[in-house]
Amino acid sequence: MENADKFRNKIRAGQVCLGSGISFIDPTVTEALCTVFDFVWIDMEHNALSLESVQNHIMASKGTDTTPLVRVPWNDAVLIKPVLDIGAAGIIVPMIRNADDAARVVAACSYPPAGVRGFGPRRASNFGRVGAETFCQQSNESILKIVQIENSGAVDNLDEILKVRGLTSIVVGPADLSLSMGHVGRFDHPDVIRTIERIISKARKSEVIVGIASSEDPESMIRWIELGAQWVCMGNDTSLMLRAADQVAGRVRGHMSTAQTKSSSA
Repeated sequence: MENADKFRNKIRAGQVCLGSGISFIDPTVTEALCTVFDFVWIDMEHNALSLESVQNHIMASKGTDTTPLVRVPWNDAVLIKPVLDIGAAGIIVPMIRNADDAARVVAACSYPPAGVRGFGPRRASNFGRVGAETFCQQSNESILKIVQIENSGAVDNLDEILKVRGLTSIVVGPADLSLSMGHVGRFDHPDVIRTIERIISKARKSEVIVGIASSEDPESMIRWIELGAQWVCMGNDTSLMLRAADQVAGRVRGHMSTAQTKSSSA
C-alpha cells in the first residue's frame, strides 16, 4: 500500500510517472528496472505469468519507490482477489466498455460495504500483522483501481466511466483502440490521435488520473505527455531489450561496414 500511495503522491505533485510492461518470468527483471522506473506493469493478460511469478515480481519491488501494478486477464473478481492478496499495489483491467464494467472493478478491489472483495490477505497485510479493520480501511483507500480505455464503446461511454466512484485512473490502450476504430496498427492515424486527445482532455477535467500504454519510442511518449498523460508505460521488457540490442548492434555493424569499405578502397 505504501507503493500505491507513492505513485499517487508523485502524480499529485505534478510528476509524470514512467514505467514498463513486465513479461519475463524472472523477477530480477523487475529488480533491475526498479532503479529506473516509477512503476512496473506486470502483465498477466498477454503473457505466461502465473500467480507465483507475479508474486515474485511484486516482492522484487519491495523496499523501492517503484509501484507494482498488475494487469489481470479479464474483469473478474475471482481473478482480481488473489492478485491483491499477494500484494499488488494496483490492478489494471482490460477491455472496459461502460460505467458498469468500471464499477465492477472498483467493487472487486474493495472490501464491504464499499465492494465485494473477500478477506484473506497474505503479503498485503504483512501476514496478518496489520489488524483486519485497519487493513481493510487502508486497502480500500490505497489500492489503485485502473481501467483500460481501448475500444470505441468505452470512448462513447467515457463521461459515465469517469464518474464511477472510487475509480483511481484510466489508461489508454492505443493498440486495441486503433483496431476497434478500423485502423489496424495505425497508432499514428489522425483519427486515433484525435480520439486519444479527447480521452486525455476529458480525464484531466475530472478527478481521475490518466495514463497511456505507449511504445518504447521516446518521441511517442513525449507527445502523449505534452497532451496531458500523467503516467506512461513505455513498451515492455522485451521491446526495450530489443531496441537497445538493435541500436548497439546496428552501430557496431555500421562501423565495421564503413571500416571494411575504407580498407577495400585503400
